[in-house]
Amino acid sequence: MIIETNSAKETFLLGEKLGRQAAAGQIYTLNGDLGVGKTVFTQGVAAGLGIAEPVNSPTFTIIQEYEGGRLPFYHFDVYRIGDIEEMEEIGYDDYFFGEGVCLIEWAELIEELLPENIISITIEKNPEKGFDYRKITIEGVETL
Repeated sequence: MIIETNSAKETFLLGEKLGRQAAAGQIYTLNGDLGVGKTVFTQGVAAGLGIAEPVNSPTFTIIQEYEGGRLPFYHFDVYRIGDIEEMEEIGYDDYFFGEGVCLIEWAELIEELLPENIISITIEKNPEKGFDYRKITIEGVETL
């Protein structure tokens, strides 16, 4: 499924819609270059889960945990993972196979750890279509 957005608000609202539909144990992977709107999309997912606290990228902490919504939300940024063993050290399997929702940025770096039934999201820019244009490809869901 490909969805095009033309503002940060539209990108946020798409994430929010996904968050409202999220079920316990769901894993989302989020791919895209720096500055494409991954954090805005993630903030939308968190809002859809009912999380009111500010959501920022956990670039330097690897994971941020949010417990205030209808389901726990675990936001991973594995960009700085130097070795797959670092994921073992933080107990990734407790998150991946628990009762919360995981969203993993830069998931291609830990591909061998991911279960089969993930929802993959890729956000891309196209400057020819405007500064705020985003092409968002979602694989693993039928409808939104």
